[in-house]
Amino acid sequence: MKRQTNIITGILLLIFSCSYGQMQEYSYKRELKGIQESWHKVVLPETVFGKLLPAGKAGSRKLTDIRIYGITKEKDTIEAPYILQKTKDLVSSKEIVFNTLNTSYNDDGYFYTFEIPSEASINEIALAFGQQNFDWKVTLEGSQNQQEWFTITDAYRIVSIKNELTDFTFSTLKFPDAKYRYVKIRVDSKEKPDLQKVSISKQSRIEGTLNDYQIKSIHTEENKQARHTEINIELQHAVPVSYLKMNPNASYDYYRPVTIKYVTDSIETEKGWIYTYRTLTSGVLNSEGDNEFKPTSTILKKLQIHIHNQDNQPLDYGDIQLKGYTHELIARFTEPATYFLTYGNENANRPTYDIQKFKENIPTLLTTLELGNEKRIQKNGDATVSPLFENKIWLWGIMGLLILILGGFSLKMIKQK
Repeated sequence: MKRQTNIITGILLLIFSCSYGQMQEYSYKRELKGIQESWHKVVLPETVFGKLLPAGKAGSRKLTDIRIYGITKEKDTIEAPYILQKTKDLVSSKEIVFNTLNTSYNDDGYFYTFEIPSEASINEIALAFGQQNFDWKVTLEGSQNQQEWFTITDAYRIVSIKNELTDFTFSTLKFPDAKYRYVKIRVDSKEKPDLQKVSISKQSRIEGTLNDYQIKSIHTEENKQARHTEINIELQHAVPVSYLKMNPNASYDYYRPVTIKYVTDSIETEKGWIYTYRTLTSGVLNSEGDNEFKPTSTILKKLQIHIHNQDNQPLDYGDIQLKGYTHELIARFTEPATYFLTYGNENANRPTYDIQKFKENIPTLLTTLELGNEKRIQKNGDATVSPLFENKIWLWGIMGLLILILGGFSLKMIKQK
């Protein structure tokens, strides 16, 4: 009888160790403090992103190895579902119907007049021309009766450059909200513009929350033979970057193609470190633009900016800003427990939770939880061993076997009586 009892106890301990082993598969944990409601918000700190997956796994950091585990008073491990979201910009665009009234020209340039039948305001006009290379100034005016005209924007520069190095077009007029029955565009050009398409719209944007990232080091090199400037930047932490702005110090017009790359892998050799790069985004630095680049959010620590100077003198690139959207978890807590944010598991798949299907039921106002200090999760031994019951079929099989054993003991005791 004692032997049978030991077997049952051993099976129960094995099942318990499997449930607790969920957290053991991760490398780091932070206690979540201040849980008082069913729904809360958890903001991911900068130091988390570089530990989500081991360094060197190029392009594999997809935020899949994040979990919220709770330990109950009975020492059971439970999992709290969450939705990961970024506080990115919310952009909407409404196309405005219009009529083309007339086109004309004189010594001042070429004129295009449009009627806007609706009472909607506008703030953007996109122009598409047949020419591939041009540099023109545009004036936009508005009127309610075509008798008195008011300037909306003046000397607005539109540019198109296409050659073997680049294909760049900037021909969209952006201006503060304007509400006129008629709008007139004047293009200051000696040649006739081949205006092929006009799109008038009202753009609405709710700015997302961007975090400023601290640059650890920045190093600029001039490659005279290749005629380009190379800027190497290292951040304090590996963080999700979705915004880069350059502020060249130049009082003259400039136009420089740019390629921005980030480090995906590295190897140390006798001659030093060798880095593997992947293109983050590309574009053009120009004196008429805002020189903002908005790539897809990518977790990185080191990046490299290539500015193609061609036959021009290098620019003084001044201040460089790097930013990224805030990443937050919207989590639901249904059972009392001590909960932890856990992360750092290269074998974890993206979780699937029911709450993804019912986002409309999540409260609008949520309290942000406080995060405790980061702690390493102690492993059982130096080597990480895959859990025996990674497949739930095994777990159910053992539980079924346990029920059969207990049932057998019960029948045996009844027969003895």
